[in-house]
Amino acid sequence: MSEQPTAAPLAGIKVVDLSKILAGPYVTMSLADLGADVIKVEHPDGGDPTRGWGPPFNGPDATYYLAANRGKRSVTLDLKSPLGQEAVHRLLATADVVVENFRPGSSLARAFDYKDLSARYPRLVLLHISAFGDHGPLRDEPGYDMIAQASAGLMSLTGEPDGPPVKAGYAMGDLAAALFGLIGVTSALVERERTGRGQYVTTSLYESQLALHINWATGYFATGERPGRLGSGHPSLVPYQAYPAADGHFVIAVGNDALFRRLCAALRQPQWADDPRFVTNRDRVANRAALNAKLQAVLVDDTVAHWCALLGREGVPVTPIRHLDEVYDCPQTEALGMLRHVDHPTIGPLRQIAFPVTFRGERPPVRTAPPTLGQHSRDVLAELGYGEAEITRLLDHSTPHSHQRSHPRSRQRGA
Repeated sequence: MSEQPTAAPLAGIKVVDLSKILAGPYVTMSLADLGADVIKVEHPDGGDPTRGWGPPFNGPDATYYLAANRGKRSVTLDLKSPLGQEAVHRLLATADVVVENFRPGSSLARAFDYKDLSARYPRLVLLHISAFGDHGPLRDEPGYDMIAQASAGLMSLTGEPDGPPVKAGYAMGDLAAALFGLIGVTSALVERERTGRGQYVTTSLYESQLALHINWATGYFATGERPGRLGSGHPSLVPYQAYPAADGHFVIAVGNDALFRRLCAALRQPQWADDPRFVTNRDRVANRAALNAKLQAVLVDDTVAHWCALLGREGVPVTPIRHLDEVYDCPQTEALGMLRHVDHPTIGPLRQIAFPVTFRGERPPVRTAPPTLGQHSRDVLAELGYGEAEITRLLDHSTPHSHQRSHPRSRQRGA
């Protein structure tokens, strides 16, 4: 059974999701987790492209889609048709927030321009997410997560010093834009309580990556030196990286000189703490290669479990590098209640990662499963005042096939 909503700070907020792929849908899923009523508008022919981004698949959709769309109701409408646009305007008339990632200059961007929308719906908050932002020479360029990671510098900082650039394992371009977009939307809703008016909120994958440069940016501004890749190393702390043991790698994170002395004592190498090359963190950063060579020569003689137990007892920050199966089975993950189950109409029980913030000690529940394509079309359109005949006409208008036509993934598998 689906969990009953408890912590729901955004209960009563209505969101229209006109976005697709990851950044926008992650914003709207987060708003749904927080209690908002989210209507996801999808094209009748295939819906959100991530429904087909697999394998892996689980039921009718790719697991990629299932990761960013729970808690929503799916309505299929052709946004390029007058009938579809009229239906969206009915949704917007009672909405608090709309989220879109239309390409700048596209017909949909013109059809749902904020200047026009704000005149009709002055309390509406519109979040626009783009690849490169609303201004500048790259404004009209399309972009995916990897484009953002490459163009905004993350790939230049990721990977081993003598290896090729590497993208981050997570979709950091999309997810960073989603989190900043979420902050923008909730801030605009707070301001609306004071002013009574909504506003146009924008962010982009590119801008969000720049915001996350943090110490890399200030380091470059101070020195003018182009930073290079350090593998798992830290530009300003040593030792602070993954080290090889006899049976794998683990992480040591020494954030101050006192911890370094503890590390030396635990490894029975007290002389390192008095070596002028290593006494202070400044010294250790300057002599990174020499210290890492000493550490690796010692650590390779025993196992990850041995070193984690030994150093942990001495208060040195240390951890094995866990794979996802180990993370999901970890007692800490269980204690935090970060794994939830929700009933999916075709899959049955579906595991999801919960929202990572608690309110008054309660974590927002996973209320409903990611919807199948068009699952709620008739219910939502009826709520907007359409009669049964109008609903049928609207859903059948934009395509010669039913709005429940099989998904591209299903056709590939012969469904």
